[in-house]
Amino acid sequence: MRYALYFSPAETNPLTKAATQWLGRDAFTGETFPTPEADGLARDTIHELTADPRRYGFHATLKAPFELHPDQTEAQLVAAVERFAADTPAFDIPNVIVGQLGRFFALVPDTVYPDLQHFAARVVEEFESFRAPLSDADIARRKPETMSATHRANLDRWGYPYVMDEFRFHMTLTGQVPSEYAPAMREELDRRFSEFANAPLTIDGLALFIETERGAPFTVHRWLPLAPVSENRKIAS
Repeated sequence: MRYALYFSPAETNPLTKAATQWLGRDAFTGETFPTPEADGLARDTIHELTADPRRYGFHATLKAPFELHPDQTEAQLVAAVERFAADTPAFDIPNVIVGQLGRFFALVPDTVYPDLQHFAARVVEEFESFRAPLSDADIARRKPETMSATHRANLDRWGYPYVMDEFRFHMTLTGQVPSEYAPAMREELDRRFSEFANAPLTIDGLALFIETERGAPFTVHRWLPLAPVSENRKIAS
């Protein structure tokens, strides 16, 4: 069993519905959907290029998948997530776009936002005691010999390279898209997610995902709303 702390919009959020239809699976319910059609892309191609994000479910990684520390229990983890969510006010990413990270397409902020970076760092730090140390095999799978010194230090300290200053929020929409398919994929994703791109994205919940065994689809175990922003906080900001 592995756990992960992700941002996901709520189950009924229109963005969740649009993304699950595109990816072909709803991580809240386990329901699967037919592979969508797109101009210039065969259905088999789309199915293959969305395989990885379909298994993980629509999300943005905050604390990457981890096995539970032997000194902790699932009930303690759930209680900690509940406390964190209740004590953490919701906030907006001012603008997200359909972007690319290498060959991956994702919904990403248009720039680095300090509030978002701080939120992600808090999740990594506050739930570190629940993470079991990485096995030698887990470390080897990350190919640490190819990493920068910063990424390797993050892997050793936090179990994941892309945290703290190296964190970049992204809600993955594809796997690695070969260059010959990239223009058609860009056009399709711009069309499908036009309602959500070039607009704010509210970070209003924290999701605890689980993977029952290695390679199994990730599912939402708990989704907790973040605290509402108080009127005083709104005025102060």
